[in-house]
Amino acid sequence: MATVFVTGANRGIGLEFARQYAAAGDEVIACCRKPAEADALNRLAAGGRVRVVALDVAQEGMTADVAAELRGAPIDILINNAGIAGPSEQSDRQADPDGWLETLRVNAIAPVLVAQALHDNLVASEAKRLAAITSQLGSTANNSGQRYAYRSSKAALNNAMRGLARDWAKDGVLVGILHPGWVHTDMGGPGAPVTAEESVAGLRERIASLTPATSGTFQDYRGVALPW
Repeated sequence: MATVFVTGANRGIGLEFARQYAAAGDEVIACCRKPAEADALNRLAAGGRVRVVALDVAQEGMTADVAAELRGAPIDILINNAGIAGPSEQSDRQADPDGWLETLRVNAIAPVLVAQALHDNLVASEAKRLAAITSQLGSTANNSGQRYAYRSSKAALNNAMRGLARDWAKDGVLVGILHPGWVHTDMGGPGAPVTAEESVAGLRERIASLTPATSGTFQDYRGVALPW
């Protein structure tokens, strides 16, 4: 039985992570900004293997509080899933600088701060796995334009997680930088071809199969390597 920590667990991919890991018999610490409004997550928590925790990853004080509450508790798998799509204005003609900064804070900076806050919990565990749910839109090689805030935030996340994979290798921590596919969620939209169930099943396989050789590589949920 593993202990799994998931951010952004109130809906979409995060909720499905909580559902699948709990169904497998693992203990899940499921984080979201407003637990009182997370109806689906609270129903899942009624099954006994999911613990709902309030965490807005953009608030450093909340991250510190959660880390203090979990001090000394091993975390086998830490999944930085929380993210935002960014402002409506992020094209070649218009940019919302405040919205862009907020996108960077949530998508790129917060995952690093959460990982740093829970580093000792990871190291104290058996599995020692850190996963960042990113996007193929963070690929510089495949950048086709538009969505500047979102693309740049995911590129920054990829780069930072690559760094953690190298710096924390000495601690035995394995890092997955994982694109979930175009998933049928609130963010992905109704036209997305991949279900949350299919995506998360693949992501769980990628996390479980991480090795020192694949730690810090950029893959999709099927294990296909993606260009930086």
